[in-house]
Amino acid sequence: MSSRSGIFRKRGKRPDYLIVICIAVLVLFGLAMLASASSNLGKTKFGDSYYYLKHQMIYGFSVGLVGFFIGAKIFYRRYRPFALFFLLGTIVLLLLVFTPLGVETNGATRWLAIGPLTFQPSELLKITFVMYLAAWLSRSSERDRSFWRGFVPFAIVIIGTSLLLLKQPTTSTVVLLMGTVLVVYFISGAKLRYIFGFAGTAAALLIAVTIVTPYRFERVRNFFEPQVDVQAGGFHLNQAKIAIGSGGLSGVGFGQSTTKLNYLPEPVGDSIFAIIAEEFGFIGGTALVAVFATLVLRFFILARRSRDKFGQLLLIGFGSVVALQTFLHIGAISGLIPLTGTPLPFISYGSTALAVFMTMGGIAVNVSKYA
Repeated sequence: MSSRSGIFRKRGKRPDYLIVICIAVLVLFGLAMLASASSNLGKTKFGDSYYYLKHQMIYGFSVGLVGFFIGAKIFYRRYRPFALFFLLGTIVLLLLVFTPLGVETNGATRWLAIGPLTFQPSELLKITFVMYLAAWLSRSSERDRSFWRGFVPFAIVIIGTSLLLLKQPTTSTVVLLMGTVLVVYFISGAKLRYIFGFAGTAAALLIAVTIVTPYRFERVRNFFEPQVDVQAGGFHLNQAKIAIGSGGLSGVGFGQSTTKLNYLPEPVGDSIFAIIAEEFGFIGGTALVAVFATLVLRFFILARRSRDKFGQLLLIGFGSVVALQTFLHIGAISGLIPLTGTPLPFISYGSTALAVFMTMGGIAVNVSKYA
């Protein structure tokens, strides 16, 4: 590597344009759908039909665009020595949400306000945690994979971080991270008994937390008995199913959704796929899923081709995050799994989430140049 290159590396193939195209399609479609889903809500709450779109453009898309180009430019192996510090920094930010700097909204303390900047530290974990896992697992020796030197420290970090997330609370992020950890841990060559042991521990933790937390238990109960209380606990899922069913094969047309007006909760976030299905129908919803599937499969294909273990695990981790979060959103809003409150990657309203996923895409593009 040339000494003049610094943190950049000049050699390498062209970036994978299929990744770039998929991300561009998802981001642009997401902005268009946000304009449709938020028009009535923005006008009602702020007197501006494009309030949410403007906010997403300024604080999400613009920051994400910078993150994408920086991620695509910096040689990805430069992150490895700093991966642990990135994770520790994110954990510090997670702790700060429980201080006066934390912002509480609807009973949840997930946001951090530093001056004029408000963001969700838990979203940053989707990059920093994967980066830490990839760095640690790509250089660990067989001795480091032993129970006491490998699995126990690994489990302590995961469970400790999960407890901080559950305190906020953000259960869906815990599920997402644990699922991603299992995939990355498996691909890295970990022993199956450790994988099954961790999966069992994680499942037991989530079940215990669900049982002792009334609102989480209520969500699970409503999933198995959706008709018991349609006007209360089951209202959200019932309205989402109505929206999806109203779309039929080809949809009612862009901007023509009626359930977003006064019926469907969280139309700009947790329920946005229901509006997509209503306005574009089964065909549009399937096409969107196909774009997500193409992006994830491309991550995995490039990971298989990668000659560098760190780059391979980065792509596997990022692909797993996108795949699992997409499934959690679409599965929950269509009634396949209990409601999770998970936003749809690249699509749902949330400036921190959009910036993080675009930055993640940029890093993946850089890895693709050397795969």
